Amino acid sequence: MQNEKNKMAAKVKLEILYEDDYVVAVNKPAGYLSIPDRFIAEIPNVKGILESTYGEIFTVHRIDKYTSGVMIFAKDSESHKYLSAQWMDRKPEKYYTAIVDGVPSPESDIIDLSLAESMTRRGKMVANKRGKESMTKYQVIENYVRFSLLELQIYTGRMHQIRVHMAQRGYPLVVDSLYGKREALMLSELKGKKYRKPKDEEERPLLSRQPLHAHKLVISHPHTQQNISIEAPLPKDMRAVINQMRKLKK
Repeated sequence: MQNEKNKMAAKVKLEILYEDDYVVAVNKPAGYLSIPDRFIAEIPNVKGILESTYGEIFTVHRIDKYTSGVMIFAKDSESHKYLSAQWMDRKPEKYYTAIVDGVPSPESDIIDLSLAESMTRRGKMVANKRGKESMTKYQVIENYVRFSLLELQIYTGRMHQIRVHMAQRGYPLVVDSLYGKREALMLSELKGKKYRKPKDEEERPLLSRQPLHAHKLVISHPHTQQNISIEAPLPKDMRAVINQMRKLKK
């Protein structure tokens, strides 16, 4: 069973963003788990795919299933220990790109709201004083009248941190079934009366996952102790939404 799983994983090609004898960084696709599921090991995950090529690999950090972008893994235990200590001390610089509803005001700010797991819904986070310290800095990069493109830096790494913080401010991610207004973004919603539905075709979502991408990670290298910056290009689905929003603003 394990061999079959490895064969399937080997067919999935991950974009390698950086690699040397100590670490490997990949551009995680949206829809893939960072590490194996606790109950169903066959669900596609980045760690499993890498293990089919590298053998033993060490997880340093995780990002949400439907978030894309930079993920780094250690190739040996000493590198893993060094990198894990950085995460414990909050030293890595972690930057994200997101598309949100509305135009945040002010256009740049720091959100400092403690987060805790909901008492009524498992897997959902809420702003609560009993929770753990959580801090996010956002900056509007572009605005499209009803929507905005943001760069965000997180100083902590809480579950769903960006999604909850932006929703609390009234600017949720444009697609977010848990914290936002919709489960999918349709072109017809963007264009309104200007939308022309193709004949005999059902409209497909322009975007069907939360538009959140880990676009840059800055760490201290476990061997050289020099800072390295690793960047991941925006995925196709987010680029398509941005292009449509830019057209509508003209």
